[in-house]
Amino acid sequence: MHGLPQPTWLDRCIAWFSPKAGYGRMAWREMFRSYDAARHDRLNDGWLATNQRGVVQDRGDRDILRARARDQERNSDIVKSMLKAHVRGVVGSGFTIQAKITKPNGELDEAANRIVEAGWNEFCRARNCDIQGRFSFAKMCRLAVRRLDVDGGVIFIKSYTPGGFVPLVLQPREVDDLDTSYTTQLKNGNYVVDGIEVDKYGKAQAYYFKDYTPDGYTNLESKRVEADRVIYLQDVTRPSQIREITPLASGMSRIRDIDGFIEAANVQARIAACFALVFKKLNPSGSFGRGNAGGTTDSQTGYGGQTITPGMINEGRLGEDVSSVNPPSISTSAKDLLAIQQRLAAAGQGLSYETASRDLSMVNYSSIRQGALDDRDEYKILQDEIIDIFVREVYTSYLISAALVNKLPFSLSELLADKVRYMAHEVIGRGWAWIDPVKEANANKIALETGQDTLANICAQQGRDWRDVVEQRGREIELMKKVGIPISIGGGNNAANAGTQSTAAAG
Repeated sequence: MHGLPQPTWLDRCIAWFSPKAGYGRMAWREMFRSYDAARHDRLNDGWLATNQRGVVQDRGDRDILRARARDQERNSDIVKSMLKAHVRGVVGSGFTIQAKITKPNGELDEAANRIVEAGWNEFCRARNCDIQGRFSFAKMCRLAVRRLDVDGGVIFIKSYTPGGFVPLVLQPREVDDLDTSYTTQLKNGNYVVDGIEVDKYGKAQAYYFKDYTPDGYTNLESKRVEADRVIYLQDVTRPSQIREITPLASGMSRIRDIDGFIEAANVQARIAACFALVFKKLNPSGSFGRGNAGGTTDSQTGYGGQTITPGMINEGRLGEDVSSVNPPSISTSAKDLLAIQQRLAAAGQGLSYETASRDLSMVNYSSIRQGALDDRDEYKILQDEIIDIFVREVYTSYLISAALVNKLPFSLSELLADKVRYMAHEVIGRGWAWIDPVKEANANKIALETGQDTLANICAQQGRDWRDVVEQRGREIELMKKVGIPISIGGGNNAANAGTQSTAAAG
């Protein structure tokens, strides 16, 4: 039977005049609660929750959660393992850009595409894309994933400086740099909320950043940066959120409990590794004379101590009893408990236990493949976000900057006049190796032969450009023909039909 809810202020007022009416009002209200989780009985006692706008609900806890998440990032091996798994799975060695510029007749302009891709690869070097010259573009992508997982967000400012490969450079900034003290309503009707200027619809118009000196100290004034120069990656789950919140918030307490348990187990193991004896005496000796020879006395407790060295042989006195200190071991239960806790912590971040812990002792081919597929789906979600919000934005800005300094096979006016044709591109993310190469290769072969898949898609899943694969394979086949090496493609084993079979295999 469910208990009655806690009385509201109105219930108390009614009960002051009529206890029966007040009690009946509470009982009547409770009778129509359809969800057990909404009841206020003893099972839900202490469960207090409120509904607020996301921008209000997160404001008081954001800095505390971010500070604790960074503390675990520095000190917790469990958090580090999950972060490294996310970075490896989402970015890996980086993203590859395939330019898709077409001629007026609709055919791919291979010459222009090669020039654009070569220029982009040069821009992605650290000395060209980072305003400080420290981070390559691939490193920035990995940094973005890590800061999203820990801080809940990261910011990149597009700056323009002379003397570089192109005028465009990127300036990475942490979310701490947003001036949260600057909150007001402007004369133009916009609001500055937690360092972000938004219009009446909540769309960002500008960002206010703290101005830091190189030694890490901040000035009192903030710097306003227009929104079109800011790339703001953030982890939000509600439309009413304007600022980010760390994704580690839900599992932070559990991870801290795991680390505390491991520390306690280590201390217990160190104590158990120390051999200790306790001497029990019926007639304790005094502090002078022969009775205390060879021992020491603690000045605070007054208890005597005896030093035992390896190989020592000693005789006990009459009335003394010796017993060893052997604390109970908790190592037998630690493995299962840690596995459960780490599985829950990893699941909260969208990862499997095997990926987060690197423990593959309880898997077979089917289970590890299913877990890997689920992990890849999780990686793909964040990968698409990084590509759409960050990589594509930087690439299009690079094209404009490169055209401005005449480093592209088309002018800036041509680019701006037909952006769709000149900015067309495809982003290839990191690929994944096969778990069982034979099974995966046979599956790809069948999919190609039956028309269920394409070579471009299969190569993209492995992080490769299908054109590079076909061209390289063609060069290899020609060289093998030249030196007389037998070729086997598509089931054939002679060099005469190698060219035809390779063309069919390429789709």
